[in-house]
Amino acid sequence: MQPGEKWHRKLWAKFFIHDRVSFTVLSVAFWLAGVGPESVGGAEQILLQIDKGLVRRGYNSLVIARPESRISGTLIPTVAVDGRVSDRGWRLAHDSIRKAIAEALRRYPVDVLHLHGVDFADYLPAEDVPVLVTLHLPLHWYKPNALTATRPNTFFHCVSRSQAETFPKTLPMLPALENGVSSALFRQRGIRKGDFAAALGRICPEKGFHLALGACRRAHTPMLLAGTVYPFREHQAYFAEEIVPELDSQRRYIGPVAMRGKCRLLSAASCLVVPSLAPETSSLVAREALACGTPVVAFANGALPEVVQDGETGFLVRDADDLPDAIRACQSLDSEKCRTVALQRFSPDRMVENYIATYRGILEGACRLPQAA
Repeated sequence: MQPGEKWHRKLWAKFFIHDRVSFTVLSVAFWLAGVGPESVGGAEQILLQIDKGLVRRGYNSLVIARPESRISGTLIPTVAVDGRVSDRGWRLAHDSIRKAIAEALRRYPVDVLHLHGVDFADYLPAEDVPVLVTLHLPLHWYKPNALTATRPNTFFHCVSRSQAETFPKTLPMLPALENGVSSALFRQRGIRKGDFAAALGRICPEKGFHLALGACRRAHTPMLLAGTVYPFREHQAYFAEEIVPELDSQRRYIGPVAMRGKCRLLSAASCLVVPSLAPETSSLVAREALACGTPVVAFANGALPEVVQDGETGFLVRDADDLPDAIRACQSLDSEKCRTVALQRFSPDRMVENYIATYRGILEGACRLPQAA
C-alpha cells in the first residue's frame, strides 16, 4: 500500500460509500492547451480522467478550459490565446480565467475549486470556496509567492512521494495522489511488437529526447519520437538545434499523436525511452507505456524509481552511456508483467476514487490542516 493510500481509503469509506450525496467540482485547466481525448499534456489528461470519472459516478463536473476542449461535464470556455507565448498572452489568459471563475461561482453551486495550472496563483478567487491545487510540476516551475498559502481553505497535493519531498513543509499539503492513465490503454491488445523504441512527450530541453535519439543510434535501434513543440522560443530552438540534426531514416519525428495513435505507438514499441533531465514528478507516459505492455528505460531520478521496477518492468540507468544496453535488454522483459503492474497501480478508477475521497474530506473538514484553518 502506497503512503497516503490508507488515508484515502479511510476517507473513501467514511464519505463516499456511506454518503452518496452529489457535489460540484469546478476544475481549471492550464490556458495554453485544450482538454480532450487528443490532449498531450499530462495535467490535461489527468483533468480529463477526473472529469469523466465524476460524471460517470453522478457528480457535477464543470471545467474552465480553452473553447476547443471536449469534456464529459460542462465546459466553461476561456478566450483562446494562440501564437508565440508573450507577456500579453499570459495577461489575457489570466483575465479570461478570473472572469470565468467568477461567473461559474455566481451561476453554479460550486463545492470545490480544483486548479491544475502552474499559474494557479494568478487567479485564486477571493470567495471562500475550498480550493485544491494539484502540483503537477517540479518546485522550481512555480513562483515562490505562489506557495505561501495565505488564502484560507486552500490545499495542495503532489502526484508522487519524491515530488512532495521537494516542497516546503509549511504548505497545507495533503497526501500525494498517484496519477492514473486512460482505460483505453489497457484495452489495447493484439498489436505485434516491433523492432523500434519510442519516446513521447513535450519536445523541450528538459525532456532530453536528443539523448534518446543518440542512444538508439548507438544501439542500432530505430526510434519514433512523438510529441508537441509548444510555441515557446526555447522549445522551438531546442527542436531545431538538438532534435532535427539527430533525425534520419531510422529515427524519425512523427509529431503529436492522439489517444488512438498513442495506444498503437506504445503497444508496438519494444520499449519507451524516458531520458528526462528534470526530476519527473510522475512520468505519465511511463505509466501509459506499462499499461500497453511496454517496458520503460529511464534515468533513475524524480518519480521514475516509483514507476519502473528495475529489471522487471524496465531498466533504470545512471547516465546516457547506459541507455543503449538497456534499450537492447528490454527485448527480454515480459509484456504481461508490465500490464499487470499498471492495472494494479495506475487505473483511472483508482485515481478518481482517491480524488473523490479528497474532495469529500475537504468538504467535511476531515483533512483540514492547521495552516489552512
